[in-house]
Amino acid sequence: MKEIEKLFGVVVRRRRKEMGLSQEAFADCAGIHRTYMSSIELGKVQVSINIAQKLADTLKTPLSVIWEEIEEYPRSAS
Repeated sequence: MKEIEKLFGVVVRRRRKEMGLSQEAFADCAGIHRTYMSSIELGKVQVSINIAQKLADTLKTPLSVIWEEIEEYPRSAS
Protein backbone atom coordinates (compact mmCIF):
# COMPACT_ATOMS: atom_id res chain seq x y z
CA MET A 1 0.00 0.00 0.00
CA LYS A 2 1.36 3.40 -0.92
CA GLU A 3 1.60 6.22 1.54
CA ILE A 4 -0.68 8.66 -0.33
CA GLU A 5 -3.56 6.16 -0.43
CA LYS A 6 -3.16 5.47 3.26
CA LEU A 7 -3.05 9.17 4.16
CA PHE A 8 -6.09 9.89 1.99
CA GLY A 9 -7.97 7.17 3.86
CA VAL A 10 -6.86 8.48 7.25
CA VAL A 11 -8.09 11.99 6.47
CA VAL A 12 -11.41 10.79 5.02
CA ARG A 13 -12.03 8.46 7.98
CA ARG A 14 -11.23 11.19 10.52
CA ARG A 15 -13.54 13.68 8.83
CA ARG A 16 -16.32 11.06 8.46
CA LYS A 17 -16.13 10.29 12.16
CA GLU A 18 -16.21 14.01 12.97
CA MET A 19 -19.52 14.14 11.07
CA GLY A 20 -20.80 11.32 13.27
CA LEU A 21 -21.53 9.01 10.33
CA SER A 22 -21.00 5.29 10.19
CA GLN A 23 -18.98 3.97 7.31
CA GLU A 24 -22.13 2.49 5.80
CA ALA A 25 -24.15 5.71 6.10
CA PHE A 26 -21.31 7.75 4.65
CA ALA A 27 -20.82 5.35 1.74
CA ASP A 28 -24.54 5.51 1.02
CA CYS A 29 -24.47 9.32 0.99
CA ALA A 30 -21.44 9.26 -1.33
CA GLY A 31 -23.06 6.72 -3.64
CA ILE A 32 -20.42 4.04 -3.23
CA HIS A 33 -20.42 0.56 -1.73
CA ARG A 34 -19.52 0.18 1.95
CA THR A 35 -16.79 -2.37 1.26
CA TYR A 36 -15.19 0.02 -1.24
CA MET A 37 -15.39 2.75 1.41
CA SER A 38 -13.60 0.44 3.81
CA SER A 39 -10.86 -0.19 1.26
CA ILE A 40 -10.48 3.56 0.73
CA GLU A 41 -10.17 4.26 4.45
CA LEU A 42 -7.61 1.48 4.82
CA GLY A 43 -5.57 2.84 1.90
CA LYS A 44 -5.95 -0.36 -0.09
CA VAL A 45 -7.16 1.26 -3.33
CA GLN A 46 -6.30 4.19 -5.54
CA VAL A 47 -9.40 6.31 -5.94
CA SER A 48 -10.19 8.19 -9.11
CA ILE A 49 -10.45 11.94 -9.01
CA ASN A 50 -14.22 11.54 -9.47
CA ILE A 51 -14.52 9.36 -6.36
CA ALA A 52 -12.25 11.72 -4.42
CA GLN A 53 -14.56 14.59 -5.37
CA LYS A 54 -17.67 12.59 -4.35
CA LEU A 55 -16.09 11.95 -0.95
CA ALA A 56 -15.14 15.62 -0.55
CA ASP A 57 -18.66 16.68 -1.49
CA THR A 58 -20.13 14.25 1.03
CA LEU A 59 -17.72 15.61 3.66
CA LYS A 60 -18.83 19.13 2.65
CA THR A 61 -15.16 20.00 2.29
CA PRO A 62 -13.25 21.25 -0.74
CA LEU A 63 -11.02 18.56 -2.18
CA SER A 64 -8.14 21.02 -1.96
CA VAL A 65 -8.54 21.13 1.84
CA ILE A 66 -8.32 17.34 2.02
CA TRP A 67 -5.09 17.44 -0.01
CA GLU A 68 -3.70 20.16 2.27
CA GLU A 69 -4.39 17.95 5.27
CA ILE A 70 -2.63 15.05 3.57
CA GLU A 71 0.40 17.22 2.86
CA GLU A 72 0.53 18.42 6.47
CA TYR A 73 -0.05 15.00 8.02
CA PRO A 74 3.00 13.72 9.91
CA ARG A 75 4.50 10.94 7.84
CA SER A 76 5.47 8.96 10.92
CA ALA A 77 1.85 8.93 12.18
CA SER A 78 0.51 7.12 9.12
